[in-house]
Amino acid sequence: MAKKTSPVQRERMSQVDTAWLRMDTPSNLMMIVGVWVLRPGLRLAELHQRVQERLLRFTRFTQRVEEDANGAAWVLDAQFDLERHVVQDKLKLRGKTPQQALQQRLGDLAMQPLDRKHPLWQIHLVEQYDGGSAMLVRIHHCMADAVALATVIEALVDGGVAPALPVEKAKNAKHVAPASEEAWLSDLLLKPLVDLAAKGMQKSAASGQSTGVDVGALAYQMLNDLTSLALMPDDSPTLLKGTPGGVKRVAWCPPIALDEVKAVGKALKCSVNDVLLACAGGAIGAYLRERGQDPTGKEIRVMVPVNLREDSYAPQLGNQFGFAPLSLPIAMDNPVERVYTVRDRMNQLKGSTQPALVFGLLAVAGLLIKPAQDALLNLLSRKATAVITNVPGPSRKHSICGRRIEEALFWVPQSGSVGMGVCMLSYGGEVQFGLMTDAGLCPDPQAIIDEFEPEFARLSMVTLMLPWGE
Repeated sequence: MAKKTSPVQRERMSQVDTAWLRMDTPSNLMMIVGVWVLRPGLRLAELHQRVQERLLRFTRFTQRVEEDANGAAWVLDAQFDLERHVVQDKLKLRGKTPQQALQQRLGDLAMQPLDRKHPLWQIHLVEQYDGGSAMLVRIHHCMADAVALATVIEALVDGGVAPALPVEKAKNAKHVAPASEEAWLSDLLLKPLVDLAAKGMQKSAASGQSTGVDVGALAYQMLNDLTSLALMPDDSPTLLKGTPGGVKRVAWCPPIALDEVKAVGKALKCSVNDVLLACAGGAIGAYLRERGQDPTGKEIRVMVPVNLREDSYAPQLGNQFGFAPLSLPIAMDNPVERVYTVRDRMNQLKGSTQPALVFGLLAVAGLLIKPAQDALLNLLSRKATAVITNVPGPSRKHSICGRRIEEALFWVPQSGSVGMGVCMLSYGGEVQFGLMTDAGLCPDPQAIIDEFEPEFARLSMVTLMLPWGE
C-alpha cells in the first residue's frame, strides 16, 4: 500500500550525512541496528498502522537518496510502499534457543544492504518470539544519529505524539539546504567550537574572570587536541583488531538492575558510565586471557560518540555528533583501580574539543571523492578497536500498540577496520550490555558478554569491602 504524501522540495544532503552515506564497505555497512522484544505478541497489520500514522509523518522516511557530482540529495520516493519497509520475518531455530536464533538473524541483517532505490530503513517483525514478538530495526546512519532517532522513537511508542511538521523541516531548516559552502562551513563545522567558547565565556562571567583567558585556553586546547589526533598511534594489536570480513555476530546479556550500578558508582564517586565502561574493559581483558593472549601492557582504544547539539535543542534528523577516543584499560585486574582510571580519562575528555574536530573531519570527508574519503577515514579507524555507546534510555518501559517493550538494544555501525560495536543501554530501570563483532576477529561475542556480569559482581563485592564514609 502506497503512502500518499504531498511532493516536497528536493533537499541537498549535508556534507556530514553524505560522508556517512558513502562510508559503506563490504565488511561494514553504515546502519544503526536495533532490536525490541515485545510482550505479548504484535501482529504485522497493527505495526503497519502505527508506522503509517506516526513514523511516516517524518518526511525523511518517505525519501530516497539521489547522488550526483555535487554530493547527494533527498527526494520523494514516488514508488514508496510501506510493505517494502515493514516486513514479516521468521527465525530459524535449528537447535538454537530463540535468543540465539534472534541474534543470528540480527547479525545477518547487519550485513544485508538496504535498497538504495528506496528510503534507507526497514523494520522486520518476528510475530512469534519467546512468548511475544521481536522488532529488528535497520536505519542507515545518513538519515539520523542515535540522538535524533530518540525523537522518532518517542513519536512511535504509545503516548507519543506524531510531529505536526517533519522534524527536519520544523527546526533549523538551514541545516538541510545551506545557501552556500561558506554558510555550511560556519553553521555546521564551526558552530560546535563556537558553542564551546560561549560556554567558557559564560563560566568566566559568572566567576568574574576575564573571558579572554577562556578563549585563549580554548584555542590552546584545540591545538593540543588536533595534534593529539594527528599523532595518535594505531591501536594495540590484539585478537580483536585486524581486517574485518563480511559476517557479523551479535550477543547480549540479561538485564542488570540500574539501581545496583548507581549504588556502586555513588560509593566510588563515579558515574554509571564509568562503572559500565570499566566492566566492559574487564570483560574484554578476561576474554583475551582465556584465548591465550596476555593483555599485560595493552590497552584498546574505543571511540565514544559525543552529541554536539545544545541541550535545549530538539534534534532534527541527520547527524551532529563527533567521537572522543578513550583508552580502555583491559589489563588491570583490580576492578576499583580500573573504574578510577576510566573515570579520570573520561573527565579529561569532557574538556576536549576532539569530538567537534572529528565532526569537522567527517564534514570535510563528505566533500571529497569517495577514494579520498575512504583514505582519510581509514586513518582514523586504524586507531580504534571498537565503537562504544552508553545511552541513558527512559526510566520506565514504553509500549507500542499496547505491547510492552521488555528489552531494547541498538548498535551504531563500525567503520573502516573497526570490528566491534559495544552497546550499553539503560532502559526501564535496567542496564544491558551487548556486542556486535566481526566473526573473523571475534567469532563468539557471547564469551565476552558472559564475563560482563561477573566483572560487575566482582566490582560490587570489592566496593562493599572498602571503608565506608570519607
